Amino acid sequence: MAVAPRALTLLLPLVLALISLAPAPTLGGCPSACRCSFVMLQCLEPDGITGVPILAAQESDNVTEIYIENQVGLENITEFDLVNYRELKNLTVTSCKLRLISANAFQYNLKLQYVNLASNSLEHISWRVFHFLPLLNLVLRDNPLVCSCDLYWLQQWQRNDRGDLDNQMLSCFTDNEEKPLSTLVIDNCSLPEVRINFSKYKIQEGGNLTFECQVTGSPTPNVRWRTDKLSSPSFTQVERIWGSTLELVLYLTNVSYKDNLRNLTCEAENQAGPREDMVQLDIEFPVKIVFLRDAVQQHFWCFPFAVDGNPEPSFTWLYNGKLLNETAYTYTQFIPDSSDGSVKHGCLFLNKPTHINNGYYTLIVENKLGRDEATATGMFMDNPFDPLDPEGIIPVLVDPIPTNKSDMDVTENPESRVFVVSVAVGLAVFACTFLLIMVLVINKCGQHSKFGIHRSSVLGTEDDLAVSLRFMNFGTSPPSSDEDSGLSSFVENPQYFCGIIKDKDMCVQHIKRQDIVLKWELGEGAFGKVYLAECANLSPDSDKMLVAIKTLKDANESTRQDFQREAELLTVLQHQHIVRFYGVCTDGEPLAMVFEYMRHGDLNRFLRAHGPDARILEESKMPPLGQLTLPQMLHIAAQIASGMVYLASLHFVHRDLATRNCLVGEGLVVKIGDFGMSRDIYSTDYYRVGGRTMLPIRWMPPESIMYRKFTTESDIWSFGVVLWEIFTYGKQPWYQLSNSEAIECITQGRELERPRTCPKEVYLLMQGCWQREPQQRMVIKDIHSRLLALVKNPPVYLDILG
Repeated sequence: MAVAPRALTLLLPLVLALISLAPAPTLGGCPSACRCSFVMLQCLEPDGITGVPILAAQESDNVTEIYIENQVGLENITEFDLVNYRELKNLTVTSCKLRLISANAFQYNLKLQYVNLASNSLEHISWRVFHFLPLLNLVLRDNPLVCSCDLYWLQQWQRNDRGDLDNQMLSCFTDNEEKPLSTLVIDNCSLPEVRINFSKYKIQEGGNLTFECQVTGSPTPNVRWRTDKLSSPSFTQVERIWGSTLELVLYLTNVSYKDNLRNLTCEAENQAGPREDMVQLDIEFPVKIVFLRDAVQQHFWCFPFAVDGNPEPSFTWLYNGKLLNETAYTYTQFIPDSSDGSVKHGCLFLNKPTHINNGYYTLIVENKLGRDEATATGMFMDNPFDPLDPEGIIPVLVDPIPTNKSDMDVTENPESRVFVVSVAVGLAVFACTFLLIMVLVINKCGQHSKFGIHRSSVLGTEDDLAVSLRFMNFGTSPPSSDEDSGLSSFVENPQYFCGIIKDKDMCVQHIKRQDIVLKWELGEGAFGKVYLAECANLSPDSDKMLVAIKTLKDANESTRQDFQREAELLTVLQHQHIVRFYGVCTDGEPLAMVFEYMRHGDLNRFLRAHGPDARILEESKMPPLGQLTLPQMLHIAAQIASGMVYLASLHFVHRDLATRNCLVGEGLVVKIGDFGMSRDIYSTDYYRVGGRTMLPIRWMPPESIMYRKFTTESDIWSFGVVLWEIFTYGKQPWYQLSNSEAIECITQGRELERPRTCPKEVYLLMQGCWQREPQQRMVIKDIHSRLLALVKNPPVYLDILG
């Protein structure tokens, strides 16, 4: 039937309207009833969807929040609906007809913290849905829950005042009567009771073991032995019932030594919840050396080894076939490693060995079931003396003591005595000549001492980012290399290496290696490792103190010059908010710098550990101060500003100011300082240019990115970014953008958004730091003054978004 053009014109808008109301496909695109952004999915239009939208992986990768409301057609959340939402933190499904949530619905959403399921049609909800999640809040009010054993876990959470439930007055229905969940008595419902019985759990390798897992509970629990990690070749399980007790017997035959110290677990669960019991296997087997390697140079020389055996073996070392007696300079040290069962890892350490210690080192291990041995080679240095005189002892030429008449006659031979005297005189002349030459060489080289400071060593190139704090220019312009400029003065002292910089005495203290005792490794960077250590004779007030030791891994000429230059520059810096530099240790390898120890580590990790995402980031090793308050964040910012005022007064340009390069000590004391570890630990904060240069572009102003121009004003820009880091609890600037996109934003004049926890007074300071023209940026003294005023009178700030 033909349709008139006018009728078609009238029908077309109606057809288009009907099409717009129809639900969009739920795979690989955002439904028309929803709004999809980079981090959020919202479905608020009534009756637009019948399930959680399943977006394509690339669309849902970064979604952290899903908000669904008034969807009558949404009845189920299945185990497939949220597979692609791996970053999901907040889920809200309210005022829908939700009746069922699969037990595995959230198995891929391990960051989920906030779940709001209010005003739905849920009658039953199992503990299996939530028990593995790091929940901070769970909302279940206004659901027609049926009083049953399924709610036992929820009742226990409520009785234990779990913060997840946030003091909700939950209730359930039985026989059409509503009852408060907190006082409800649930019949025939109890958690499983699990107990493992065994006659013995210690046995030799190849033997048999029997374990009985006895379980009671109502309803009758499901029981299983967790055997997936066992290496034993054969096991069987037999189920038996004794009245109300369910017994599951596990038979292990021909047990393997690989299962020694493994935890054997019996798990039981019912509607009320899960329980388990555990026993640790003790399997005896002959000792064996897993490996013994040749000596490698660490802080001390180390023969690495690993030994496995039960019972624990005895250790004996031989040196060239003879018993090696351990001393303070030669000793065995074990390295804790709980992840490797009964295997003991360790090192035979040698402190400052020489050619005398070259040779073969044999490790012998024994227990009651066996013995094993292995040999490794130690080559520490070449013999600098005559091969026939390995210890370098010069023989003393004296007359032998005569014992009889004939001997006396030989000794008194005039020619023999003349020969001896001639040799002695010749050696004396040679020694005097050698000493004279050495005095002349030392006198000549004293002007170029390793720690003498020269203008050329002070002025580093801008492309080299290896040194933590760079001296850019003390005067208006750098003098030429042949100018004296008052920098060549040099004073010798056994404990100090000194120079003068514009009327500033600068002495790099030398610390003896014997005064340093390493405790453990703190981190590693491109230069070498950083250790926590105990150092003696640093302070007159205490015998020993904790310090951080920065070592130099590659001691070639270039890195030695950087080491020398950095030590000289750091010695100049003396301020309460600059990490204190104590001195250097140069007797032997590796070269090392000694800094004060800041207990709480770098500021970036500290901020994350005391922010809202601390549990997700698993920064639980940090001290529990709770979430930082506004006055505390202002106090942190003011301390960094104080340190930057000091650096600016000396015309130092930091060039890499960021929270990762600030350290936190006791009492929330914050200091500027960089051990160089940040370029490895925070590698994503740096943008590689060419072969080796690493630039922190997210902290750099436009002129530094485009022209490599670093000034006091470029440090001001970086300080503004540091403020932003503090008030976002350590987030990476422009974290949602790639490096190239971040460069584009900065050079085009875009600014970081105001953090939710940031008062407008502080954000105005940030904007004052981010002026495109360097001369228009705020002065660091003014920034410091304003921050001090805010610390004394913190602004009243309400987070209306929270």
